Amino acid sequence: MKDKIFEGLQKMGKTFMLPIALLPVAGLLLGIGSSFTGDSFVSLYDLEWLLGEGTVLYGILTVLKDCGTIVFDNLPLLFAVGVALGMAKAAKEVAALSAVVAYFMMYASLTSTITNFGNIEKLQQTPGLIASVLSFDATMNTGVFGGIIMGLIVAALHNRFYKIELPDALSFFSGTRFIPIVSAFAAVIVGMFLAFIWPYAGAGIAWLGSVVAELGYIGTFLYGFIYRALIPLGLHHVFYLPFWQTALGGTAEINGTIVEGAQNIVFSQLRNGQVVDPEAAKFFSGMFPFMIFGFPAAAYAMYQTAKPERKKDVKGLMMSSSLTSIFTGITEPLEFSFLFASPFLYFGVHCVLAAFSFVIMHFLNVGVGLTFSGGLLDFVLYGILPGQGITNWIPVVLVGIVYALVYYFVFRFFITKFDLKTPGREDEVAESKMYTKADYQAKKAGGTTSNEPVQDEMSHDIIEGLGGKANLVDVDNCATRLRVTIKDGQLVDQAKLKSTGAAGVVVKGNSAQVIYGPKVSNIKSNIDEYLASSTSNASASPVKPSNPADEMSADIIEGLGGEENLIDVDNCATRLRVTVKDGQLVDQAKLKSTGAAGVVVKGTSAQVIYGPKVANIKLNIEEYRNGKL
Repeated sequence: MKDKIFEGLQKMGKTFMLPIALLPVAGLLLGIGSSFTGDSFVSLYDLEWLLGEGTVLYGILTVLKDCGTIVFDNLPLLFAVGVALGMAKAAKEVAALSAVVAYFMMYASLTSTITNFGNIEKLQQTPGLIASVLSFDATMNTGVFGGIIMGLIVAALHNRFYKIELPDALSFFSGTRFIPIVSAFAAVIVGMFLAFIWPYAGAGIAWLGSVVAELGYIGTFLYGFIYRALIPLGLHHVFYLPFWQTALGGTAEINGTIVEGAQNIVFSQLRNGQVVDPEAAKFFSGMFPFMIFGFPAAAYAMYQTAKPERKKDVKGLMMSSSLTSIFTGITEPLEFSFLFASPFLYFGVHCVLAAFSFVIMHFLNVGVGLTFSGGLLDFVLYGILPGQGITNWIPVVLVGIVYALVYYFVFRFFITKFDLKTPGREDEVAESKMYTKADYQAKKAGGTTSNEPVQDEMSHDIIEGLGGKANLVDVDNCATRLRVTIKDGQLVDQAKLKSTGAAGVVVKGNSAQVIYGPKVSNIKSNIDEYLASSTSNASASPVKPSNPADEMSADIIEGLGGEENLIDVDNCATRLRVTVKDGQLVDQAKLKSTGAAGVVVKGTSAQVIYGPKVANIKLNIEEYRNGKL
């Protein structure tokens, strides 16, 4: 039961990264546009002639600001799409489209129910509850929670019904075409339900936010500690998101508009040239001292305490992960380099120091926000550029310098005092290195005669380390790690995975996380391509079709000339549309024996007519090829 809950939370946390990944770009546009058009910046440097209202540059920068603003204003919709897309097992594009439809219909239902059965005047007494959302002027603001709720419901319906078979008269609406329909009906019900429930839920969330605020510095410490402590489990997204995007992180009135969520408050204040509220920024500003200053110093301590003969290897690891931490605020490659060597150094030292960083920034009234993490890019955009009078950024640098010294000496003391096996101090020599493609190719050069591209070799080794293709259920990724659902966690070979450049591996039940850092998206794409290619054979033996859907899929593939003849398989309303390498290999009689009403082959294109049930047939073929059935 615990493992299933963990697996579900892990998967949901991963889906949050889809919309969150948009924030750095949107924040960049908003940050540049707001900073250089703000009255404080323009007047401070006497730039009215260049950046004043009515100038060309002012107009261009305002366009950038508005383009960034639209993303933040529609985050709930993006979360609905992201959650549905990430949680769907197959045909993810259908789940995403259904989430858009469902989200709009949920708000239509919610607004109409309030108008016809609610008391707007009474509801308006709760700050921020009634707002303008999408095209609805007087509706309830459910924030990202509304988007997440709708995304989860759509995903659940999608996974349950995406291969449903309806009676012949309605067969056109079978399979994936049924998902937008059932999602729309569900959205109507959810909207009506929220109209009566959300006033209490919204009040409860606002109350919890006030409790966190009343805890003062203790609450800030707990937030910082829990946030960092959840990093190894990959559940930190689930924890921090409500503070960033809902009333848990605070509520403020800005230019007559009620704004909920710490991140929304900070960016709304930046956009309007107001002084950033430290009570909102306390959820972000504490990251900068230890990510930009503290962690690189800890990395230097680990380098200095490494064995002399290992320092060259460790230097590459520490330098690359330090630069990643400094510029982007992505700390996991460095954190996982010592987490397993000394859990105490991570939880007892690092998490405590990080939590105190949040408290100190809160105490000093620092108002620096961020879009993604506490790296130099966010610090410059949302701390330095808006100005000291807006964000009070200077204490970050002063505290950061102190934190660099603290991290260095504390890490050096514990490593040497207790002989911690941090990188370069292991008893058994193991490569402490984050591999690039060139590194991996050089490592493999003496041990293989394969002509496969290096990414194929790496993908093969990763799959092998995960227990083979037969052990894989689902492979996905977040910002820094592969998130894999497997059949048997005991088959995972952590040493094998680390030999591919993984900074760490976390296995819990049927869930595995493999930490590669920011390059993980490319690694996951390479694995997808490798699994889909005809040369991918990571499992010990081929899987024999074990049910009618598998058998039919195998026969169709054989009729199309075999796996090696396939380039792309898609479908329209009634037929499979397949791109093949050689049209002469298509066996029309074999395909008709599977129930096809007809086959059309022209060059390298083949169309196999199955009627309205074709969508399910195509899904079965996809799942069969991926070994998921």
